[in-house]
Amino acid sequence: MTAHSNLHYDILIAGSGGAGLSLALHLADTYRIAVLAKFALTECSTYYAQGGISAVFDDEYDSIESHIEDTLIAGAGLCDPEIVQLTVSKGRESIEWLRAQGVNFTEEKSLDGSRQLHLNREGGHSHRRIVHTDDATGKAVSLSLIERAQRHPNIDLLEHHNVVELITAEKLELSPQRICGAYVLDSKADTIKTIAAKVVVLATGGANKVYLYSTNPHISSGDGIALAWRAGCRVGNMEFMQFHPTCLYHPSARSFLISEAVRGEGGHLILPNGERFMRRYDERMELAPRDIVARAIDSEIKKHGIDCVYLDISHKPKEFIQKHFPTIYSQCLEVDIDISKQPIPVVPAAHYTCGGVMTDRDARTDIPGLYAIGEVACTGLHGANRMASNSLLECLVFAEQANQDIRRRFAHLPEPPSLPAWDESQVSDSDEEVVIAHNWDELRRFMWDYVGIVRTNKRLERAMNRLVLLKDEISDYYGKFRISSDLLELRNLVIVAELIIRSAQQRKESRGLHFTKDYPALDDSRPPQNTVLVPAPRSAK
Repeated sequence: MTAHSNLHYDILIAGSGGAGLSLALHLADTYRIAVLAKFALTECSTYYAQGGISAVFDDEYDSIESHIEDTLIAGAGLCDPEIVQLTVSKGRESIEWLRAQGVNFTEEKSLDGSRQLHLNREGGHSHRRIVHTDDATGKAVSLSLIERAQRHPNIDLLEHHNVVELITAEKLELSPQRICGAYVLDSKADTIKTIAAKVVVLATGGANKVYLYSTNPHISSGDGIALAWRAGCRVGNMEFMQFHPTCLYHPSARSFLISEAVRGEGGHLILPNGERFMRRYDERMELAPRDIVARAIDSEIKKHGIDCVYLDISHKPKEFIQKHFPTIYSQCLEVDIDISKQPIPVVPAAHYTCGGVMTDRDARTDIPGLYAIGEVACTGLHGANRMASNSLLECLVFAEQANQDIRRRFAHLPEPPSLPAWDESQVSDSDEEVVIAHNWDELRRFMWDYVGIVRTNKRLERAMNRLVLLKDEISDYYGKFRISSDLLELRNLVIVAELIIRSAQQRKESRGLHFTKDYPALDDSRPPQNTVLVPAPRSAK
């Protein structure tokens, strides 16, 4: 591997999903931009998002106030009301911006013959307000934004580029502290590039591959959260990892999500004997928020010693199912499940990181010039539990917030200094790649077993004991051998796992997605508190 000469951009965006590409397109008429994709451009959580984007379009029955109230209820007391108001109020204009980028949303004919957006309903929402493209919304959004970005002369899309480390003034022993760029692994060319930029934006998605079972693509290894933490940024609410209640349970189907919209359109959750069980847990039954449904399924699986439960929508007409859920219908058929005739085997799986890098309403982190948008960020929108289909909305709204703030500040930011090349004179090629695979598997397994849907003090303690050993082993390995993308992901995942465990240990109550048998109730003795972790000063590291 060789170090590469310096590259220089105005703005460096890590991540090619909905957040990163939206921001790039907002800024590209004015600035030179590089967008990094760890693998292919489409290998991002946006591409795999089925459900849709929440926005108020039904003025007769729905309202901004109702969307705000639903979001606050789902967030279990930890949402920032100002951020919820900001995000929800920009729903309609975000959808219109996407339509201007070429995204075609599913429409229907109204009674007067005009065409209007078809709106789905999902768990936690009191009205139909999910704008969608069949059951593959994320794919439509992702492909449209990629096509637009590919055509723009000011945007360089760099596939197979993975950030190794952020470069800050502090690391260069300069002051005041600010972002200066990043070291980036070009895994195809096997080189490490030094990229200087006045502004760096983390849009790297979540951290759900820290768990054994996840609905996310394998890129979701918490890279941006770990990078920001190592650079000195605060991280918040990492105990709130959302488990999607319904992931297809089949040995040959890799983490395929069964959209919440299936329950929104009348799907029933049943045991192997056909009995519906959600009435025992919540009066909203299948339309209860995700944390309640996921815990209910987890409880039934453990109580009965079964591998999965079932989601049944076969009581609906076949034409209805094929029209509303063409992707799910065809995907299940590939594993010999006809959802129009039989129930779908499902289990919960890690799905969304509600916490992340702490940001303000303009997507700024603790380091000047460093922004975080999308799932990597902790904006205050989701609180203790993200409501369905608020995530793509958050990507769009905070991409626009960051766009406006970057434009206001860019001229006043100093140019980055001359950056040193990456030094790997002290490392050698690895002769033990199996160590990475083994550690990766061990980490994800104990996180699933001990820091999953239901937690206890003892389980968290066991997880932390395992993690300390693993962290030392990975650190030792990282110091001795040349970097690979797998090693970078493992190094980041072990940091994220520690942040999740530490956050979970600090919360002595059950709230939203964090449920512990040792403290099964809410702590009503004080106002709800965010869990904020502060990295040690560099001198103490």
